[in-house]
Amino acid sequence: MDRLEAMRLLIAAVEAGSFSAAARKLGVPLPTLSRKIGELEKHLNARLLIRSTRRLSLTEGGATYVATARRILDEVSEAERAASGEYVVPRGGLVVTAPIVFGRLYVLPIVCDFLSEFPEIDVRLALSDRFLHLQDDQIDLAVRIGELPASSLVASRVGTVSRVVCGSPGLLARVGVPKTPQELADLPCVHFEGASGGTWYFNRQTVLVRHRLSVNTAEAAVDAAIAGVGFTQVLSYQAARAVQEGALKLVLRKFEPAPLPVSLVHGVRNALPLKLRRFLDYTAPRLRKTLSGERRSG
Repeated sequence: MDRLEAMRLLIAAVEAGSFSAAARKLGVPLPTLSRKIGELEKHLNARLLIRSTRRLSLTEGGATYVATARRILDEVSEAERAASGEYVVPRGGLVVTAPIVFGRLYVLPIVCDFLSEFPEIDVRLALSDRFLHLQDDQIDLAVRIGELPASSLVASRVGTVSRVVCGSPGLLARVGVPKTPQELADLPCVHFEGASGGTWYFNRQTVLVRHRLSVNTAEAAVDAAIAGVGFTQVLSYQAARAVQEGALKLVLRKFEPAPLPVSLVHGVRNALPLKLRRFLDYTAPRLRKTLSGERRSG
């Protein structure tokens, strides 16, 4: 029996909440996963899991064993990285996540340049507007937009983005330029469902807008606004290109809420793998410069 593999399968099952979910995530046949965890329990002569129809839970002994298994696997991974020279030569794979539009516009160009300078490092860039958990999803570095909750993660702020309202020149000519956020309640709007449930946020006030169109991506909201369907509220970088090209005009600037911080987040506090240190040192100043330039142009 491969005890390290069995430990990994056990931890995956606990984190996923079921054998089937863990098997899907790991790409392991369900009978194989169940059998190997069963063999581990038999080897230990102890019951680790309580199986119910709703969710797995740990026995008291299982909780102690899983905590120890996590430390063992972390130490093994650390030893493997050290042995492979990861702390001496920048090499190996990195997994980076970022919001979809921000990642495509700002992170991807940096990653492409980084790869050309560090040929022994590979990067998997996971663009998602869904919150990916660093440990559960095996993420090395995350780009986060917004205030960060208290946690043990290490964060480095690289700038801010704003929540802006914009409309097409044709729309402004047709309905006029709103002077206050309250006027939006009587004007056509395009609502991005990922932002809020129909309520738009401003400095010290909110407005329930009358959205003629509701979409589930920022790109679609921007495209509809360009087409003149209505005003939309998105993050500044999501509308930046359309604003620069004159397809959209920003309105209600003095009512914008406080800017949202943009941070680089990772879970390693001590002895960063050289590949991660190089990526942080390469990415952070470039993002700071880009976001600083966007703020000035906005």
